[in-house]
Amino acid sequence: MISLPATVRRLRSTRLPSPSCYHYPAFLNRGRSNQNVLRQIRCSGTTPVGSLPTSAKPSWVEYSPAKLRPYLYLTRIDKPIGTLLLFYPCAWSITMASYAHQLPLGVPVKYTLLFGLGALVMRGAGCTINDLWDRNLDKGVARTKARPIAAGDITPPQAIAFLALQLSAGLGVLTQLNWYSILLGATSLSVVIIYPLMKRITHWPQAVLGVAFNWGALLGWSAVSGVTDWKVCLPLYAGGLCWTLVYDSIYAHQDKHDDVHVGIRSTALLFADHSRSILSTLSVASMSLVAYSGFLNAQGAPFYLGLGVAAAQLARVVYRTDFESRKSCWDGFVGCGWTGFWIWMGSLGDYIYVMYSEDDEDGHVVEPTS
Repeated sequence: MISLPATVRRLRSTRLPSPSCYHYPAFLNRGRSNQNVLRQIRCSGTTPVGSLPTSAKPSWVEYSPAKLRPYLYLTRIDKPIGTLLLFYPCAWSITMASYAHQLPLGVPVKYTLLFGLGALVMRGAGCTINDLWDRNLDKGVARTKARPIAAGDITPPQAIAFLALQLSAGLGVLTQLNWYSILLGATSLSVVIIYPLMKRITHWPQAVLGVAFNWGALLGWSAVSGVTDWKVCLPLYAGGLCWTLVYDSIYAHQDKHDDVHVGIRSTALLFADHSRSILSTLSVASMSLVAYSGFLNAQGAPFYLGLGVAAAQLARVVYRTDFESRKSCWDGFVGCGWTGFWIWMGSLGDYIYVMYSEDDEDGHVVEPTS
């Protein structure tokens, strides 16, 4: 039984260490306002003393023009895992639809590139929305004080103008799809906007993120076929949602000490000491739902081979992650991304096998035609 009040009381009563050293790489001090902020940042109790590296390689963003740099950091473009987690359900759906309808190779390639661009733009927009919601909260949390808005590198009006630009770019990508997909895609925007608010009012913001991040499982299919096959896509979507609960709960464990003190809620706090067993159950549910979707779509052996590798990767992450170590949680979060990758590779292998290896009635290899 999950005892949330006891967990919160235990975390709130935890005495955080006050180390005298700073464990932040020198290259982060290049920005004028960030330099002032980082002087105030000490190692918090979310990570054991000495577990953060004393040196780190500078991000490629540090070599970009100074005026552009804060906006790149705002979009988290230097951390592509978020974009990939948004992209993979799109890729699953696009490839499975192309397999079902035996579409020529140009179709999945076109829409995979289009959705990849859309994922990059909309993930960045989501980060901007999140930081606008959290700009006052971030000023009181050590790990987020260096974010561009909280640090003062970007003002709220500038961030709103930048968000408008991001959403316009996202709309530009969306208008390349059919009208059914445009309307379906537009319905997800409200979830993207309210997600950052959910962590203030519910312990299930990870579920809200799952609703938004897996919309591509519905949208990818309609983009290539003109309409969503709900029979196949709904279990795929549900499987993706369970997968999101796993990886974002692992991510939330990094910040649970800070979250308790500033009043942020998460499944990491809700699951507490039961996290491993609950995330194991969610992992089984996720892989089972994706497998069921593949069964309904008449997928072949390559699909299930990829799914098997994905399931093994997810099991490995849940088993090995130390929920009291920020580094281990970050590694586990990134490791969950490989689960999405292997599901995609399985469906892609199935599509390629069918399109290029299936004999027609005359015994000739069927080649996709445009």
